[in-house]
Amino acid sequence: MWLKSLFGKISVWLDKYFFNIKWRCNVCGKEVFDGEYFCKDCLKNLPYNDKMICQHCGRQVKVDTNYCSTCKNQLTSLALCRSAFNYQPPISALIKGAKYNGKKYLLEIFANYLALTYFKHYFLCEGVVYVPMTEKAEKKRGYNQSKILAELLAEKINLPIIDCLVKKQDTPRQAKLTREERQKNLINAFKVIDKKEIKDKHLLIVDDVTTTGSTAEIIAKKLNKAGAKTVSLITVASVPPIDKY
Repeated sequence: MWLKSLFGKISVWLDKYFFNIKWRCNVCGKEVFDGEYFCKDCLKNLPYNDKMICQHCGRQVKVDTNYCSTCKNQLTSLALCRSAFNYQPPISALIKGAKYNGKKYLLEIFANYLALTYFKHYFLCEGVVYVPMTEKAEKKRGYNQSKILAELLAEKINLPIIDCLVKKQDTPRQAKLTREERQKNLINAFKVIDKKEIKDKHLLIVDDVTTTGSTAEIIAKKLNKAGAKTVSLITVASVPPIDKY
């Protein structure tokens, strides 16, 4: 046990004094000398979500619209949704690395972009909520990337984390399921455990990717029912509508 503790302390020390995520481009690995997370070439080629968007769900579309084909009559419990990037390379690969391959340091980069997105789109929230995992799932992965993202963002935008949700049961991997299948899996998965903390508040859900929005929609519905005034969503990246409308 003492040996494991010692290695843990050494790892923390090495990360603190010898590892800097601004020394090399986090996409191509090229050395950088200007304090950026990416080299100039990769920086300009990131899939920024800064063109025309759906005004409700925040996905990139071809024509500016209030509701796109993906969110119309669907994401009814969410007041406002925005994302910093489109879910395309190289951001999609970085998200997978942070989520599944232990590259937690990338979450710090994402949190900076989320903060810029938060202020750019005038979110006016009073507390930050994250998408919970079951204890079993979090132990298997080693961490909850949504929770870390939320904590990092909350610090940057000076809002409190409201730890008001639990996930009661594991659900199958959502990535390849339809919206209807996702909602069926999720409807009974989450529970609000602290209604007092969210009553009459404007809340912000933080997550890594908006695919169909089903997870955030279910959580928002639970939070609204428990007394939240409004619930919004901010994610690192979102998947544009298939038809782009």
